[in-house]
Amino acid sequence: MTVPWHQKLLLGLLCGLLLLGAPLLGAPLPALAQVHAHTDEAGTPVVRSLESLRDLDYQSWQVVAYRQGPPGGPLRLRIVGYPGKVRLDHPTALQVSSGRRSWQLADITLANPQLAQDSRDAAAEFDLAPLIADLQNDRPLRLVLPGVFVELPVPPFVVAEWRGLSSAPG
Repeated sequence: MTVPWHQKLLLGLLCGLLLLGAPLLGAPLPALAQVHAHTDEAGTPVVRSLESLRDLDYQSWQVVAYRQGPPGGPLRLRIVGYPGKVRLDHPTALQVSSGRRSWQLADITLANPQLAQDSRDAAAEFDLAPLIADLQNDRPLRLVLPGVFVELPVPPFVVAEWRGLSSAPG
């Protein structure tokens, strides 16, 4: 049985469309922001982005960027390791880089009474505002905390969350 030429053409077109469309079917969906709003113990609105990231040594770190108070308030970045596995000395500036650009974020851990009194020394907090004010887009970042981790990659969707914190409704 022979297949007419127009059916072969139609079958060829359908196969071509399927081959062209197949990559789109398996394409990952864009990451959705994980920004959460709540109130702290004192009733102050808090907006935060919470992510678990791995450094180049495959150690997990909890990375929390947050703003307390109304939009435009101070932005903080808290990096938390597993207690007993790491001890963070203060003050140690956080080194941030993206391409040829670099920043030094001030260690403000001891200004936070809860962190200053925590004997586990597994968390550090930094002033995130200078970095966010200087970023023009959602570029990937590399964080370095001397004596703690050599490089902690931060993907662009996390940078987008951080950039949105200053204006996010509480």
